[in-house]
Amino acid sequence: MPDEDIDYSDIPPLDDNFFKKGKLRLPKAKPLISIRIDPDVLEWFKSQGGGYQTRMNAVLRMYMESQK
Repeated sequence: MPDEDIDYSDIPPLDDNFFKKGKLRLPKAKPLISIRIDPDVLEWFKSQGGGYQTRMNAVLRMYMESQK
């Protein structure tokens, strides 16, 4: 949907007061670790394109959540 088709009439404008009340919340930094991965596993993730470390983290997160 193009921006010009979006109805913004029910959204109040953001004024200086809005930004004065706002707090900057940065995501927690991820720790830098070393982990041993089988070569074929690493190559498969790399073959999926850029962001392979993020995808590996997502897979590990899904596994962690499934074990709770």
